[in-house]
Amino acid sequence: MNIKAQQVEPPFWWVGMNNDVVQIMIHHDGIANLQMKSSSDDVEILKVHKVDNENYVFVDLKIKSTAKAGIIKFDFYKGKKRRPVYTFDYELKQRREGSAQRKGFGQEDVMYLLMPDRFANGDANNDNVKGYPEQADRSNPDGRHGGDLKGIENNLDYLQDLGISAIWLNPVMENNMPAVSYHGYAITDFYKVDARFGSNSDYLKMVQTANSKKIKIVMDMVFNHCASEHYWMNDMPDSSWIHNFPEFTRSNYRGGTLMDPHASNYDKKIMSHGWFDKTMPDLDQTNPYLAKYLIQNSIWWVEYADLGGIRMDTYPYADHDFMNEWVAAVYNEYPNFNIVGEAWLQTVANTAYFQNNTFADKKAVSKLNTVTDFPLCYAMNSAFNEQDSWTDGVASLYMTLAQDFVYSNADSNLIFLENHDIDRFASNINGDFDKWKMGMTFLMTTRGIPMIYYGGEFMTEGRGQKSHGYMRTDFPGGWEGDSVNVFTGTNMSEKQVKSLAFSKYLLKLRNEHTALQTGKLTHYIPKDSYYIYFRSNAEESFMIVLNNSDKEYSLSLHDFAESLDGYSRIKNASDDNISDIKDKVMLDAKSATIFQLFK
Repeated sequence: MNIKAQQVEPPFWWVGMNNDVVQIMIHHDGIANLQMKSSSDDVEILKVHKVDNENYVFVDLKIKSTAKAGIIKFDFYKGKKRRPVYTFDYELKQRREGSAQRKGFGQEDVMYLLMPDRFANGDANNDNVKGYPEQADRSNPDGRHGGDLKGIENNLDYLQDLGISAIWLNPVMENNMPAVSYHGYAITDFYKVDARFGSNSDYLKMVQTANSKKIKIVMDMVFNHCASEHYWMNDMPDSSWIHNFPEFTRSNYRGGTLMDPHASNYDKKIMSHGWFDKTMPDLDQTNPYLAKYLIQNSIWWVEYADLGGIRMDTYPYADHDFMNEWVAAVYNEYPNFNIVGEAWLQTVANTAYFQNNTFADKKAVSKLNTVTDFPLCYAMNSAFNEQDSWTDGVASLYMTLAQDFVYSNADSNLIFLENHDIDRFASNINGDFDKWKMGMTFLMTTRGIPMIYYGGEFMTEGRGQKSHGYMRTDFPGGWEGDSVNVFTGTNMSEKQVKSLAFSKYLLKLRNEHTALQTGKLTHYIPKDSYYIYFRSNAEESFMIVLNNSDKEYSLSLHDFAESLDGYSRIKNASDDNISDIKDKVMLDAKSATIFQLFK
């Protein structure tokens, strides 16, 4: 009898992978009581692992180097019976040409973070789907609003015109929870796109369209926890699948305990084993079958969807050794790929702990290339509101970057003014256009990989005091009937028009000049409320000046002779007027000016 097991994961695999062994999890009533065989010449069953629950087996399957793409038949026998009790088919697919050599996102890119439920509704038919209890309700800040993959695909031209070359979507995997399912971080099926966003095929089509426009797609993944409605919670594979306490125990969220030489074991355990929320059971990645499951899941999505990167949620919360094993496994298959880990920590040293080879101590070595630079984010959000002093104002930018020696490669840090978990930058500066221009200019011209949070390009505001939903408002024009449509430029406010135009100018400038992407950063100690830095390579050089004062300033260039050496002409990057370098330049109050230098 041919069966459709309750779950077979990964649902299929590929021939020609660097690692020729895949571990298949089969979930079916009493499956561990049967013997599994295959007569295929393309594969070899190395071992069938049994766990506490007889409804699961984990099958190590070796895919031979001579294997061809096609269907593999598996038979299940009971006792000495000669005829199989069950059979099922497993597909081996052909890889895309050049898949292993795919290039991940990097310093040359500008990333765009968007929340799929809040960006654009391209298919109203999937707003409410049978079997999903939470219905669409745009009036509820914490409800589902109906954004989907079709809406993203329909508006890729807008992002391309803006200058975006990589898009990070908050998780699109199934979140079939009774409430607050819009954000995506409580996953109920790791191999299925949430039907209210579309299908797996819709996701693949969206990625293909993005790639055709030279836009990489970065998938948001979550290994720290699953959802309380995941099928595992009703039929746990193994007693060590999740971390359990006698009573509900929430994480203390203190990532600094992991490297704190004085931390108690109690605090460390609560940090890494405590649940992120009551609806998010904490996964135990030291379980070898779960570890293999998660590693293969990420590789499956990269290969299936042709991804250009991964963003890993709550990176410090998962087991450190496992995360290193995972990163190594991904890079083993895709050596030119990139992963950014969410390391939401307040200090440079704590953040750097999670970057590749920052510390020599083998217990601390990480394999992760890119980390989220929250310390620089905090500095950017305070710099333009503060009175300038030895440490405050623009000096906070200087002081933060001066600690880059702690990182193994600060140039690969993901930098941002805001994201989906913190108040909007425009709100933090009280909607001040000049301060916003300073923040955006710094973001696009300093070291690192810049990221824009959707709507940030036209000064969207929002604070999360009442709920996070207020920081995740709908993109204007993403829904039929919206009075303001940024995609078409309809009924936009003067501030929206001005800020969007300025964002396009900055991204165009960065995209056209490698010095602003990968050039050497040289900065000077802030004085009198101004901060000056240079981005230079062998071909070109830029001087960026932030004047944080409320007054105009006549800036003497004498102190910057070492960076100006060899250059005789200068122009404001926003116009075409090239002139000889003089002793002084005039700076507008509360301004950011980019100067291009010429020999």
